[in-house]
Amino acid sequence: MAHIPIEKLSETTWRIPRDARPGMLVDGIVFADEKIMAALAKDEALEQVANVACLPGIRKASLAMPDIHWGYGFCIGGVCATDPAEGGVVSPGGVGYDINCGVRLLRTDLAHGDVKPHMTALMETLFATIPAGVGQGGRYHFSDAEMRRILENGPRALPGGALGEHDLEVTESGGCIEGADASVVSERAFARGRGQCGTLGAGNHFLEVQVVDQVINPAAAEALGLYKGQVCVMIHSGSRGFGHQVCEDALHELRGFQERFGYKLPDLQLACAPINSPEGERYLGSMRAAANFAWCNRQLLMAQAREAFEKVFGQSWSRLGLEMIYDVAHNIAKFERHKVEGGERELLVHRKGATRAFPAGHPEIPEIYREIGQPVLIPGDMGRASWVLIGSQGAMEQSFGTTCHGAGRALSRHAAMKHANSSEVLRDLVERGIVARSHTRKGLCEEQPAAYKDVDDVVNVVHEANLSRKVARMRPIGVIKG
Repeated sequence: MAHIPIEKLSETTWRIPRDARPGMLVDGIVFADEKIMAALAKDEALEQVANVACLPGIRKASLAMPDIHWGYGFCIGGVCATDPAEGGVVSPGGVGYDINCGVRLLRTDLAHGDVKPHMTALMETLFATIPAGVGQGGRYHFSDAEMRRILENGPRALPGGALGEHDLEVTESGGCIEGADASVVSERAFARGRGQCGTLGAGNHFLEVQVVDQVINPAAAEALGLYKGQVCVMIHSGSRGFGHQVCEDALHELRGFQERFGYKLPDLQLACAPINSPEGERYLGSMRAAANFAWCNRQLLMAQAREAFEKVFGQSWSRLGLEMIYDVAHNIAKFERHKVEGGERELLVHRKGATRAFPAGHPEIPEIYREIGQPVLIPGDMGRASWVLIGSQGAMEQSFGTTCHGAGRALSRHAAMKHANSSEVLRDLVERGIVARSHTRKGLCEEQPAAYKDVDDVVNVVHEANLSRKVARMRPIGVIKG
């Protein structure tokens, strides 16, 4: 790996100067502390931050969050805003294969003491109810006409009973990005997605039952309906095989992009097209369709989780208080207005393993949260913790309204398999008081706590950098993996 020069600007901010590599148009900015930067010496992610700085039309900087690690073209934790008025491009690698992978958090009216005697029954019921695993299909099957409505309209097109009264209000973008175009989606993507809506998937996807163990900002926690000792449910999943195929199709269409558009980029994985080109518009139309599919997927996963709680506790989910707090994407590209060079511009913001974090007063925040800021959901690993934060003005000034998306991997999946076997991982989780269910032992090994950075360290960086502010911490008590 080539050496990347980097200089420390503050305790939480580092700069790769724009002259570090030929072709860089802007600086690279990395949000990290000394511990995270030391670990990056063994990763190629900083090289990717510099590479992204070469994209046509990029504005301000190529950014990376503290959960940074190597990815396809862009690092995971990467953020890039391009300007359509300045020849800006859209790059599928800046969104990734799991389009609109994201996180949904539900609160309950149950305290830990209410749930603890029923944890084994609850996790068995959730495990039996929610399809999980590689290629796993579910109970929801849609015709092509139904699929097209879902892709272009999001969860509001789902059959009756899947939506709670306030669910769409507290979903990013209301669960639907306008401009989704089902007509540009391949038959192969339709085939892969047709039976996968309402399924968890594998890899780092999960459903967790959690308990709030720290409240840092009592006023914000109260506004979100959170309190210490409360049981919550977190769902992490995306667009499944459908989104993967959309990305594959776009990358196939963009073969030879350098010659076609006259670009000279340092990495072919940065395949891209001008935003306003036919290729760019087709990708954006299909990417938005995949994003809407992912919101439907998490909506149906939540509906099944609500059913499982009803079976175990003998009351309706509304009586149990299983209401959504928020749903936020962390693999997506969206047009947003941001201040650059003294003026406000409409930019295409790519977030790959990065979470939107808009401040109080922003018009895209649900009205019920507008006084405190957008809820930010940061999952950690299945043995330690996850966090709720709120967006801050500092994010608008420094990172196009963006913060981290999780803990970030510390070990590759191969290295994690060598670190501990499944029996050791299960024993460790039991000792921590966590009931875990997984369809494969391999999945447990790859996703063990040691495979990830400590989410507390990552969250400390974005809190201190004023990209988002801590509200509450939750620890897992029950985990479902694919």
